[in-house]
Amino acid sequence: MARIKSNALPWLGVSALVLGLDQWSKAWVLRALPEFTAVPVIDGFWNWYRTYNTGAAFSFLADAGGWQKYMFVALALAISALMTWMLARLPRHDWRQALPLALVIGGALGNVIDRVRHGHVVDFIQWHIGQHYWPAFNVADSAVVCGALGIVLAGMLGSRRQSRE
Repeated sequence: MARIKSNALPWLGVSALVLGLDQWSKAWVLRALPEFTAVPVIDGFWNWYRTYNTGAAFSFLADAGGWQKYMFVALALAISALMTWMLARLPRHDWRQALPLALVIGGALGNVIDRVRHGHVVDFIQWHIGQHYWPAFNVADSAVVCGALGIVLAGMLGSRRQSRE
């Protein structure tokens, strides 16, 4: 009898965790925070600041007229499907590649839910130094950025390991 090879699909549990935390935090924000009003967490550095983004990173295409919502939903679903396919082909123990993929999937789907439910993404974490503000973001955005960095690092470290062998 052929032995079934374990794959990394159980890492989708991390995606579900990210998705749940993202949606829970956004529900809290919509219920508890005033719109467009800074609520200091750490003075001079970190605010809760409820705002909305109809575009992508750094409000890219935010004023494009509405069609971008459908493009970003389709793009996030396609990327999530591709990364799920990649997880199905990875060995389960390869956490260096599986974890970043799972983070991106969870974050991408968290923002898809916002676009479908609200027509925009809810952002609420605002970092700044003095009068220099970083664009507001959310848990899903953080997962996507951490996952993307992890994918790059896994690629660089993986190629370095292969060159030594």
